[in-house]
Amino acid sequence: MDRDRCLALDAEDPLRAFRDEFVLPEGVVYLVGNSLGAPPRRAAERVRQAVEDEWGTHLVGGWNESGWYAQPLTVGDRLAPLIGAGPGQVVVGNTTSIAVYQAVSAAVGLRPDRRVIVLDRSNFPTDNYMVASLPGYEVRDFSEGRFDDAAVVLLSEVDYRTGARYDVPEITARVQAAGALMVWDVCHSVGAMQVDVSAADFAVGCTYKYLNGGPGAPAFLYVNPRHQAEARNVLPGWYSHAEPFAFQTGFSPAEGIRRFTVSTPHVLSFAALEAALDVWERVPMDQIRAKSIALTSLFVDLVGDRLELASPRDPLRRGSQVSFYHPDGYPVMRALIDRGVHGDFRAPDILRFGFAPLYTRYVDVFDAATILDEVLEKELWRDEKYAQRLAVT
Repeated sequence: MDRDRCLALDAEDPLRAFRDEFVLPEGVVYLVGNSLGAPPRRAAERVRQAVEDEWGTHLVGGWNESGWYAQPLTVGDRLAPLIGAGPGQVVVGNTTSIAVYQAVSAAVGLRPDRRVIVLDRSNFPTDNYMVASLPGYEVRDFSEGRFDDAAVVLLSEVDYRTGARYDVPEITARVQAAGALMVWDVCHSVGAMQVDVSAADFAVGCTYKYLNGGPGAPAFLYVNPRHQAEARNVLPGWYSHAEPFAFQTGFSPAEGIRRFTVSTPHVLSFAALEAALDVWERVPMDQIRAKSIALTSLFVDLVGDRLELASPRDPLRRGSQVSFYHPDGYPVMRALIDRGVHGDFRAPDILRFGFAPLYTRYVDVFDAATILDEVLEKELWRDEKYAQRLAVT
């Protein structure tokens, strides 16, 4: 595959017009959409509108006049189709860590006779930390394959390090057949492929990666309708009260998905997320997945045997990222970034490259592979300035 052929593929790409809806610096190949998505072009205007036209005009009246109060629910309904859910099944707010804690706590509460939680110990650390904070439970690794005495199984659809992808329908069916509840973390899959958690019991995810909601954008929590009346929100706040403005001393949970809210929505963060969802409501997800497979496969082919592949070679078994092993991965990535190719590093030795189909081009993939080859061939990463670790890797 040469550069001219990549330019031709970009010209034929049915998603090519979406790139113009994002702000991307000149001379940068941005392959970190799996960590922080690029800003939608309308995000700045939408945040300005929230600050000047809504807050600046209505002041406290914005909670009613501008719909701020309802955002956890209205934005949840807008996001729901991206994970295969329906109206009244998704709430947006707080952080992924909080959502994980809520989901797992609610799940174990529905299985009081079981004291085992199953997870992938190599999962993103916050998921493991939250599970470990629940006292009185045995934590078992998913690789053991035993669910018969488990209360809940918590997995990420796509591994944050390698991009390896679990089979959501197959695993969900196995877990539930054993009497356990299934919680999916879809942080590294939503917005990069078709996601369907409708058969799961709970699901959580963030909105700042492939969904482009912005740094610190609110997370979401899916609760299957069959559990909404019985499951308990372990973090009840004023917003999840049945009558929030009755200011009662005793707590009475709201009905439906609102009982899984906690407190005041972060209005300015919601504004940026709404700008992103304006784009996503027009995106054909089948084309997203097809392009994701094409981009990642092209990168794997172009890099070849220069690096050891950490991701599954089969594109159906990976998400929208490609990872490689390198013993000096951190300085290699720093050298790449200095030359305009932005990926990231995960300890101890993984180079990660995330491909956001809405704005990543085939020519970007070609250029990234070419520059990576130069960095490795000339050992440009050996410059001692690249050895100094930054706070965020």
